[in-house]
This record gives sequence, C-alpha cells and structure tokens, in this order.
Amino acid sequence: MIKKFFLAVLALGFVATSCSSDDDSSNNTPTNSELTLNLSGLEALGPDYVYEGWIMVDGMPVSTGTFSSVTFPQTFTVNRAQLNSATAFVLSIEPAVDPDPAPAATKILAGDFSGALANVNSNGIVADFSTSSGTYILATPTDMDDTNEASGVWFLDNSSGSPMTGLDLPTLTDGWKYEGWAVIDGTPISTGTFLDPAAADDNAATSVFKGDAGNGPAYPGEDYLQNAPAGMTFPTDLRGATIVISVEPSPDNSPMPFTLKPLAHMVPDMAAVHTAIPMGNGPVATITGSVTRN
Repeated sequence: MIKKFFLAVLALGFVATSCSSDDDSSNNTPTNSELTLNLSGLEALGPDYVYEGWIMVDGMPVSTGTFSSVTFPQTFTVNRAQLNSATAFVLSIEPAVDPDPAPAATKILAGDFSGALANVNSNGIVADFSTSSGTYILATPTDMDDTNEASGVWFLDNSSGSPMTGLDLPTLTDGWKYEGWAVIDGTPISTGTFLDPAAADDNAATSVFKGDAGNGPAYPGEDYLQNAPAGMTFPTDLRGATIVISVEPSPDNSPMPFTLKPLAHMVPDMAAVHTAIPMGNGPVATITGSVTRN
C-alpha cells in the first residue's frame, strides 16, 4: 500500500484530467457519483487561494472540485467510472485564479482508498512531525547592547558550550516552509521562514527588526529591536510570550501562522538569557479526515 500511495503522489506532477459531467443518453445508468469529504483541522485560506481535491485514476490526477469553506462534511459530484477506479485521494492548495490545470506542489492531505473509504492525513504528504523537538535561547546578537537580551529568540542549543542546531525537524515536501514566531501579547510576529534548521532563515540579512551590528548566528531566529509593528514597542521582553514553529504553504496564503504548528513553548517568566530552553509539542502536528465515495 505504501508503494502504491507514493506512486500516486508522484503522478500528481503530471497534467490533470478534468472530471466529466456529461450524461449518457444511451441508457438510464447514472454517469455521476458522490464524493464526501469529512476533514478536521483545515483553516480558511482567504480570497486568493482555494482547496482542490484530486482522485488518482490510472496514475493520473483528476480534479474533484475546489472549495473555500472549511465546514464539513462537503459532497462533490464526480464521474462514476473515474471515482470507482480511483486508488487515492489528495488535497492541494491552489490559487483562486489558476491557469494551470495540474495540481500545485502544496499538497496537504492524502490517503489510499480501501473500498469506499480513504483515511487521509498530512503525514507523509507534508511531513511527519511525531518525533520533532526544539530548543531556543533568548539573546540579541545583532546589536552591541547587552541590556535587552530577552528581546530576541534564536533556535539554537548552546548547552554544550558551543552553538548547535536547536530544531530537530523533518525535511518538508515541495510547497512548504517552516516559519518561527513569537506571540507577543496575543499577536504573532514572525522570526522568518526557513527550510534548513541548521542555517540562517530567509530574512537573516533583510529583517527590519534586527539590530545594526550584523545578521546574528547562522540559525533561524530574530532580534526584536527596532521598527516595531503598530501597538508594540521594541526592544521588548519575550518572557511570557509563546514561541512557535509553524509549517507554511509556499507561496503563503496569509501573513499569519498556518494551521500546522508542530512545536510551541511559553517562555518562562524567570527564563535566563543565553540559556537553552526546550520546546514542547505544538497545538497541531497533523491534519486528518476521511473521504467516502458513494
């Protein structure tokens, strides 16, 4: 089954086939059937993106339709012969105006059919976060001021005396990136996006928040020292804030954190600076659901 599933996912790179809704006038046999989605954990994508379902038929993706509402169950009309022949179901995130008939790289759920049912989840199609772990420190290495060290967070582990990678995260499939966050008084402020936990994040050299004395260590992280968003004051004190690692669609549908948040931790009120602090499990590490063909 595992081999069949990954062959189906690989085939999603090929051109998609559209569902047929033509009636067969030669007899009274229905040409369409119903596909019902009952999914848990999806969030609304906003006006620029939609979810799109796909069934794998003879190794090729066939669209089952798009949707924006995340209230379930939802039912779609699909060609009966194609639905009966389908071996797997995949859900992707697509541009709302999409000139490309093939599935986007950003696939969020998948699973094989067993009879009428396909149990789908994000493990494997995004990544499996069940063994993920993280460590961070409070520090502000991008300025020369040692009085504001609780205003920066860096995902590294210095408990051995030398900085080491602080995040143990799986490699993401195409279409996804990691992003760090500090949730300050209920407002999430990004530390930047990244793919490799052992390298600087994407905005290391361009962050508007960091200080003027360099880019910091070669790990994901951020100093919140200047250009604070409206309603905030930088430097700040991250003790009492929540540090989060999320998994974001790429391209991203929103400047806010996405549903998948495999790691999170509230910074202790008495946390010491320059000291390794372990993270815990985040609120959402996997998205699941069921797909039924009738």
